[in-house]
Order: sequence, then C-alpha cells, then structure tokens
Amino acid sequence: MATAPYGVRLLVGAAVTALEETRRLPSTIIAYPMTVASQVAQLVMKMQQDVADLVNRGDETLEHLFPPKDEQPEWATFDEDLYDNLGDEDDDDEAVGASNGERLTEGRFALFSTGEPETVTESAPADPASVAVPEIVAELDYPALTLAQVRQRLTSLKVADLEALLAYEGQTKARAPFQTLLANRITRATAK
Repeated sequence: MATAPYGVRLLVGAAVTALEETRRLPSTIIAYPMTVASQVAQLVMKMQQDVADLVNRGDETLEHLFPPKDEQPEWATFDEDLYDNLGDEDDDDEAVGASNGERLTEGRFALFSTGEPETVTESAPADPASVAVPEIVAELDYPALTLAQVRQRLTSLKVADLEALLAYEGQTKARAPFQTLLANRITRATAK
C-alpha cells in the first residue's frame, strides 16, 4: 500500500485526536476544576518558596554587611543568667533552692513534688506518727505520691476513701494543693 502525502496524514491524525478528545470530554470536564485548582495551588506554593528564598538571601547579605551586635537589653533575663549569678545574689530563694538540689514544693512546682518538708514546721497540725493511718492511705502509699499521681488515682476512689485521704492530709502535712484537689473531687463525686 502506498503512503499518503504528509499533509493528508496530518489532517487524519488531527481529526482522530479531536474525535477521541470529544469522547473523553465528559470525564475531563468533571476533573477540570480540580486540575485547575491544583495547578493554581502549585503555582502559589512555588511563588511562596521563591519569595522565602529571596528573603533568606537578603538576610544573609545584610548580616554579612552589618554584623549583628551581641548585646542583650537590660530588661531581658534568662534562666542561664539566674544560675550564672547565684554567687552574686542570694536574694532569689527559688533559684538558690533549685541550685542546691532541694525540691521546690510551692507554686508551679507543687504538682510534681510530694511536699514533704525538710524539717517539721508550725504549719503541720500534728505529728504524722501520732495520727491513725486509714487503710486507703497505706494501700496507695499516699505519703509518697506527688500531686499528679494523686490526681491520676482520684477517679478510681470512692467518696469515703476521698474523705479519709482529705482528713489524713489535714491532720498530717496539710498541703493546700492536695487538700484542694481532694475537696474538689469529693464535691464533683457527690454532685453526681
């Protein structure tokens, strides 16, 4: 068979391609909005990357031309400054206590401490050895628990156990965060 001239073959190929595209048009139209949206999103992300690259190059150039000063404003204080100056200033009891290895039991640190005082103070209403130990205290090893550990166990305790723990806490260490936690749990449990 003889081959058709180049122009004829080109026209027949274009006609067949147009026919095939016409048949695929319904599925193409459905996907077209997603295709356009993804192409626009790709273009926007590429532009953002190019802008960020230009900003980084500008920062590097400015840093090279004008080196940054290593000065720290007077009002800025950092934890490292507190620990570096411990020998200079002994007024900050919290920082000194932390540097001596003592456990901090007040404020934000009370959650992770047992709150046991180093020495017996006037705030403890009674000597823990002279107080009758309820069964739940021994069962939980309550004196060794931190506030977070007590909070974790509260949901499994009965109201009577909670009241016993609150009474024991009030007679021994009388730690305010522990008493508040127990009293709030008792209130919620009895309200149900």
